Amino acid sequence: MASATLDFYFDFSSPYGYLAAMQIEKLAAKHDRKVAWKPYLLGAVYQKIGGEPLVNVPMKGEYSRRDMERCAREIGVPLTFPPAFPFASVAACRAVYWQQGDDPTAAGDLVTALYRKAFAEGGDISSAEGVLAVAEGLGIDRAALSQALQEPAIKQRFKQEVEAALARGVFGSPFIFVDDEPFWGSDRLEMVDRWLSRGGW
Repeated sequence: MASATLDFYFDFSSPYGYLAAMQIEKLAAKHDRKVAWKPYLLGAVYQKIGGEPLVNVPMKGEYSRRDMERCAREIGVPLTFPPAFPFASVAACRAVYWQQGDDPTAAGDLVTALYRKAFAEGGDISSAEGVLAVAEGLGIDRAALSQALQEPAIKQRFKQEVEAALARGVFGSPFIFVDDEPFWGSDRLEMVDRWLSRGGW
């Protein structure tokens, strides 16, 4: 039996993750699925297999920024790089897992609000304060979330989620699973759509 979700792995510091996040819920709904939001850290991938953020790579970095801007224009979303980029996203990830609880399809509003703050407005979500401000704007209890960000259980949950992502073979952002079929990159969303429509090939 097919899964009821699209498993959406992403790093909050990934502009391509942002572009995909702005589209993935509509795509999932088209196929009667929900999005399982799974933030993780690309830094863990770099530690395991080597590498560095794409925008820091000579030649590739300049091209990638141009491509990100072009892709954003194509789908009609704003793209403004935050002053500190790439940025740490541990607090943002912990916030999502805290709000989810046992439901990975929860917290979609928080994910998209955090992404918009970072890449539509060029704002700061690298700090706990930045994350708390976004969450509070959604009506999330600021004090409760502030405490949760430091709770050992949430820290351990996030660590386990990152380890699970690596064990599943996730190495980029965005990285989408349709059941057990992996798709890497925001430019694979159309293929994901066709795969779901045709039942694979």
